[in-house]
Amino acid sequence: MFLLDSILLAPLKGVVWLGEKLSEMAEHELSDEGRIKEELMALQLQFELDQIGEQEYDQKEQELLARLDAVIKAKEKEL
Repeated sequence: MFLLDSILLAPLKGVVWLGEKLSEMAEHELSDEGRIKEELMALQLQFELDQIGEQEYDQKEQELLARLDAVIKAKEKEL
C-alpha cells in the first residue's frame, strides 16, 4: 500500500520540490546585494541615456535602495 502511495504521489512531490527550488532562487535574487547594486547602476545608465524620465528614475531608485537597505539589515541581524 505504501509503495503504491509513493508511486502515485511522486509527480506531486516533484512539483512541490520544483516550487521550493524556484522560491529559493527567487529569494536569493531578491536578497543578493551585488545584484541590487547592478540594477542601480543599470537604472542610472538608463537615466543618463534619457531612456527613462526623472520621476520613473526616482521611483525605481527608491525601491532598489529600500531593498538594499533591507538586505543589509537582515545580514546584520544574522551576525
